[in-house]
Amino acid sequence: MKVYLSNQKNKFKKHLEDLKSKNVMIYDKSKLVEKITQISIDTGKTIDEIDLEFLIDYNIFPSNILIFTTQWNDENREMKVGDTILQQVFLPPIKSFSQKIIFGVRIKEIINEENKKGFSYETLEDHVEKGISTFTIEKLNQKIIFKIHTFSIPGNIFSKLLAPIFSIPYQTYCTKQALENVKQQVENQ
Repeated sequence: MKVYLSNQKNKFKKHLEDLKSKNVMIYDKSKLVEKITQISIDTGKTIDEIDLEFLIDYNIFPSNILIFTTQWNDENREMKVGDTILQQVFLPPIKSFSQKIIFGVRIKEIINEENKKGFSYETLEDHVEKGISTFTIEKLNQKIIFKIHTFSIPGNIFSKLLAPIFSIPYQTYCTKQALENVKQQVENQ
């Protein structure tokens, strides 16, 4: 995790190169906290009819919360397992008046099942969280849903100390915004 006062977007290529050399944080999944959040999507389309390019390109979070760059876009190709995503989080979620926190995640799995599409990633060393997150659009009980399924705990002593009063409420806010953002992107197709 690196903290800046200025937006690092113009330096994303250098930061991405640094993150590609980092290891995934070691974790025991049985000791992580599981959380599942989801939202129903009102669409007459099937999963195969929904354009999921935005999801696979990681356009999940509103840009006032997080901006990013991906290894596959940097290398002008499709996502593959082992790719790195650089995340720049705005804290508070205001681009101009915030701290800019840089950390990364690595693609663990690409999900391409009949009724479930998406991917999962694991956090890299120095991330504020330790664990794995899965983002999917699914057909569940004849409905289309977007689901975020995480197994995580605070990744460092600082985020562990702040978890009850800051980290958990902020993470809950960001998750809710991501759910609404994806819902809107699908429903606007």
